[in-house]
Amino acid sequence: MTADRAYDIVLFGATGFTGALTADYLAEHADPGTRWALAGRNRAKLRAVRDRLEKLNPACADLPLLHADTTDAASIEEVANAARVVITTVGPYTEHGEPLVAACARAGTDYVDLTGEPTFVDRMYVKYHDDAVRSGARIVHACGFDSIPHDLGAYFTVKQLPEGVPLHVEGFLRGRGDASGGTLHSAIGIFGDPIGMKRAERERRRMEERPAGRRVRVSRRPAPKARIGDGWTLPLPSIDPQIVIRSAAALDRYGPDFSYGHYVAVKRLAGVAGLAAGAGGLLVLSSLPPTRNLLLRLRKPGDGPSEERRARNWFSVKFVGEGGGRRVVTEVAGGDPGYGETAKMLGESALCLVHDDLPDTAGQVTTAAAMGDALIDRLVKAGISFKVLDTVLHGRGGG
Repeated sequence: MTADRAYDIVLFGATGFTGALTADYLAEHADPGTRWALAGRNRAKLRAVRDRLEKLNPACADLPLLHADTTDAASIEEVANAARVVITTVGPYTEHGEPLVAACARAGTDYVDLTGEPTFVDRMYVKYHDDAVRSGARIVHACGFDSIPHDLGAYFTVKQLPEGVPLHVEGFLRGRGDASGGTLHSAIGIFGDPIGMKRAERERRRMEERPAGRRVRVSRRPAPKARIGDGWTLPLPSIDPQIVIRSAAALDRYGPDFSYGHYVAVKRLAGVAGLAAGAGGLLVLSSLPPTRNLLLRLRKPGDGPSEERRARNWFSVKFVGEGGGRRVVTEVAGGDPGYGETAKMLGESALCLVHDDLPDTAGQVTTAAAMGDALIDRLVKAGISFKVLDTVLHGRGGG
């Protein structure tokens, strides 16, 4: 349906911090023959991005520049109708994301973003999932650190376990990273409207079909069943478990009864206390208009950590999966989670949708359901590791 579009990929938001990193990644790593373009409000800033990209890859000298503004519906529709896939890094998505989702859902254009905002994802499902199903568009949220390592990591773990049996998987995040201005603004938006988040979740539940004859759920255990070594764990309140469970609902391979627990792991008890205090403080401060406004002024969207700081950052998500008499430990790991690896994940997601032979899906779908093995293969080639660390069968070590 979209094969005759002018561009395979349009990147909207390339003048922002993560958008610029994504543009760099596409300039250096896009599959040969990929037709892509930059879109944004400010043509002068877009030209500056293109000039920088030309130094990375001379073929970018003539990269097309498209006008797109979320307050101008006609410009957004024009971009959606010109592309096979649109990447957007323009957040916070609850403020700026809806026009592009709506346009892509109507136009049959595949869409990827890096949101970690549950309210936005749920509202977009309620309002545009059916439109996307009718048009054939694949609306794929959370294609960055939220939530590819967790979604594809759980999928990779499940594939190491027996089929047709109840399965339980737990994920444990470790790492080091920094927050950009855009990330801070998104987090404040999430914590600042808990009532709206719950309302959007309820509306989605009323509309969303349950998997027939199967059960999928997020584990609410405050402590995990598994241990992954010395240290402490804490439930991690992020969008990732919801994404994992939606993949489980879409794919029979997760078995007749699937549950997923999501945790952050730290070496010292002080780290647990610091995380809990930080999350609690952000929740309180984000809910009060005066302090919320002060937080928003701490860092502007477009600001982010230096290249030197990003080079020191890393992440590891270990998964422990059990079922059918087998226990498996896997790991997804990489470098700077919030920016370098997020740009890589976002770029490869779009390239996967354009170039790879994928399952027939439409509507709001997850990375595991829409791209699965093909995207894992791309990410491994790009330097993100997916490994089986250990397997145990009937109580004996193996694998």
